[in-house]
Amino acid sequence: MGEQRTGLVYGFAAYGLWGVFPLFWPLLEPAGAMEILAHRMVWSLVVVAVILLVLRRWAWLAELVRQPRRLGLVAVAAVTVSVNWGMYIWGVNSGHVVETALGYFINPLVTIALGVLVLHERLRPVQWVAVGIGAASVAVLTIGYGRLPWIALTLAFSFGIYGLVKKKIAMGGLESLAAETSVQFLPALAFLLVLGARGDATFTHHGPGHAALLAACGLVTAVPLVCFGMAATRLPLTSIGLMQYVAPVLQFLIGIFYFHEHMALERWAGFLLVWSALVLLAWDALRTAGRGRAALAAASADRLAAEAPQQPVRP
Repeated sequence: MGEQRTGLVYGFAAYGLWGVFPLFWPLLEPAGAMEILAHRMVWSLVVVAVILLVLRRWAWLAELVRQPRRLGLVAVAAVTVSVNWGMYIWGVNSGHVVETALGYFINPLVTIALGVLVLHERLRPVQWVAVGIGAASVAVLTIGYGRLPWIALTLAFSFGIYGLVKKKIAMGGLESLAAETSVQFLPALAFLLVLGARGDATFTHHGPGHAALLAACGLVTAVPLVCFGMAATRLPLTSIGLMQYVAPVLQFLIGIFYFHEHMALERWAGFLLVWSALVLLAWDALRTAGRGRAALAAASADRLAAEAPQQPVRP
C-alpha cells in the first residue's frame, strides 16, 4: 500500500507538471517557438546526461549503437516528438491553450485508431463506439472553430505516432529521452548558433533571468519524466491510464480561467463528445482490468488446489 501511495504522488506530480506547462512557455517570450524548441532539445540532453551519469546507466548505449534498425526508430521518434513539442509551444504562446488541451484529450482515441490501422489490433465494441464518437467530435469542433482543429489533430497524431514508435524501441524513459535528444542536439545547436550570428537570439540579449528560464527547459522536460518513471514502476497500468487525463484537464482549465479563451457553444458540444468517448474508454478499461484480475485470482486458486497435498481418506 505504501508503494502504491508513493506511486500516486509521483504520478500526480508528473501529470500535474505537464498540466501546468501552459503557464511556463509564455515566460520565455520574446523568444519564438523555434528558439524555445531548440533550447528545450539542447538543455534536455544536458540534464538527462547528468542524471544518467549520476545513476551510471550507460550500458544501453553500446547495445543501441549496434542496432541500426533501432537507431532508425529513435530518429523517427525524435522527429515526431519535435513536431509535438514545437506545435505545443507555438499553440500555447499564440493563444490556443484550449485547443492544445483538446489534442491530448483526443490522443487516446488516435492511439487506438493507430493500433487498428498499423498493428492490426482488434477493438472491443465499446472502443469502436468511443472512436466513432471521437470522429463525430472532430466534425462538430470543425464547425465550432470554423476550421479543422489542426493544432489539436497535429498534437494528437504526432504523439500517437511517437508512442507507437516508442513501443517498438522498448527503452526506458530516461534512456529514450537521451537517445532522442542526442539526435535533436546538433540540429538544434546549429539553429541556435545561426540565430545568434544573425543577432536574432534572445538568450544573451534579455538578461540572466531570461537565459536561466531558457536553460530550465531541460529540467522542465526531464523532471516530469523522472516522476512518471517512478510512478509507472509502482502503479498498475489502469491507474496510469486514468491519470493521463489530469494533464489536459489542467490545460483546459488554465485556458478557460487564466487565459480567458472564448468557448462557443459548438466547441463545448465538441468537447462534451470527446469527454463522453473518454468516459467510455475509462469504463471499458476498468471493466476489462477487473475481469482480468478475477480470472487471474481464479487461476491461482485452481493451481493452489491442484498442488495441495491430498488428505488420506479415513475408513
